[in-house]
Amino acid sequence: MSNPLFSKLNLASLGISEQNSGLHNGINSLPSNGLDNIATYSPANGLLIGHVKSASEQDYHAAVVNCQEAFKYWREIPAPRRGEIVRQIGDAFRKHKDELGKLVALEMGKIYQEGLGEVQEIIDICDFAVGLSRQLYGLTMPSERPKHRLSEQWQPLGVVGIISAFNFPVAVWAWNSMLAAVCGDTSLWKPSEKTPLCAIACMNIISEVLKANNLPSGLFGMVIGDASLGKMMADDHRIPLVSATGSTRMGKSVAESVGKRLGRSLLELGGNNAIIVSEHADINLALQATVFSSFGTAGQRCTTSRRLIIHESIYETFKTRLVNVVGQLRAKVGSPLDPSTLIGPLIDQDAVNAMINVLTEVKAEGGTILIGGEKLTISGYEGGNYVLPAVVEAKNEMQAVQKETFAPIVYLLKYSKIEEAIEMQNNVPQGLSSSIFSNHIRETELFLSASGSDCGIANVNIGPSGAEIGGAFGGEKETGGGRESGSDSWKAYMRRQTVTINFSDQLPLAQGIKFDL
Repeated sequence: MSNPLFSKLNLASLGISEQNSGLHNGINSLPSNGLDNIATYSPANGLLIGHVKSASEQDYHAAVVNCQEAFKYWREIPAPRRGEIVRQIGDAFRKHKDELGKLVALEMGKIYQEGLGEVQEIIDICDFAVGLSRQLYGLTMPSERPKHRLSEQWQPLGVVGIISAFNFPVAVWAWNSMLAAVCGDTSLWKPSEKTPLCAIACMNIISEVLKANNLPSGLFGMVIGDASLGKMMADDHRIPLVSATGSTRMGKSVAESVGKRLGRSLLELGGNNAIIVSEHADINLALQATVFSSFGTAGQRCTTSRRLIIHESIYETFKTRLVNVVGQLRAKVGSPLDPSTLIGPLIDQDAVNAMINVLTEVKAEGGTILIGGEKLTISGYEGGNYVLPAVVEAKNEMQAVQKETFAPIVYLLKYSKIEEAIEMQNNVPQGLSSSIFSNHIRETELFLSASGSDCGIANVNIGPSGAEIGGAFGGEKETGGGRESGSDSWKAYMRRQTVTINFSDQLPLAQGIKFDL
């Protein structure tokens, strides 16, 4: 069946069209021995978009070899030259920003504006990586031995494995692959099987740059398939670093497999993020941040705000205003390609069922659903996975509140003292992002102190969802402890090497050890 949403898009420049979406190989630039076809459906209307041929085990090994061979060439290219290639890649994504943003909206379901924002993240990380290509700094340290120079330098690792999730089908890959590229690594990407066309489009865009510069395709490899491909990657000694984004359950499996072979893993896993709304908060600002961070991307961000910890003196006022806003949002739920839409669909029916089930669970634990939580039928998009965001009064210790549900559910919790609020925020297994709204400097400084937020990201007067690429992104506890994107995250993609040079005619030993023959 033809998907009518194709008529709203012009994706031919991405190599994606209604005519040719039928069978793409799940491995780029290599012939595929493909297994079963993977069907991809639009969550906006539930209709088929196309098929992708799943990569076989033979395909996977061929892709790794391809990346290994490319690494031998790429590691010898000066880092600033590697940066120039990444600059051209960034420009290629600028050229295709509109089309790729629409494809993200079509296949993943986030609204078009968020799709554009995700492609902008690719462009931004390319810009960041270009500058980084001239800043892969080592150190020089004073040696305790005369006429010796002691320093450290950074060397490329090899093939970096990237396992990404459906909710950010292109940006998280770029965070990893572009930094890896300027560091001298090649990468092999296993995208989510729920969003394969977005990945194929990225490979098509990159291929333009690689061909123009006569570069090997193995600089940016890709295999599409189910979790078995991710397991192969985690077990593969040829891949020194595996960067995995997804659920905590998946991350624990990857970490165990990579750890057994003493490889490195970079994990970006679950979040259970909170906003503390103080009695000293700008309530209008806090409410605006709550709506986007709780319900943007239909709650399918790892940084989504899932808990609102509200001071008792403003609790009823804030609750009433939030419920009123959600009531108005009913008219803003719809097709991600409609400019008036603020909340698109969940990724699939399983996600809808998970939301309904967890709301049943929280009610059984004594929680109260104030509004929302039901599936919606949108005229013209009857097969879509639409829901009305849910606002729920709950307790922090409830099992439903303690776990991450990838859906637009926000739990309202009440506190009396700021220390209690911080303790509630920290008292979950996850530790990704956190936020406080307060104009009281003692509260905000306490929140940012060693006894404050235990998350990898801490925000003041801004929501927990959404991050600039200049800062390191990642979290603690069951979020995995990894850091991607900005700051010095590049070090994860390189190996540190300590160098000692003796330019004397003697051979003194460290620590003054005497070993004379």
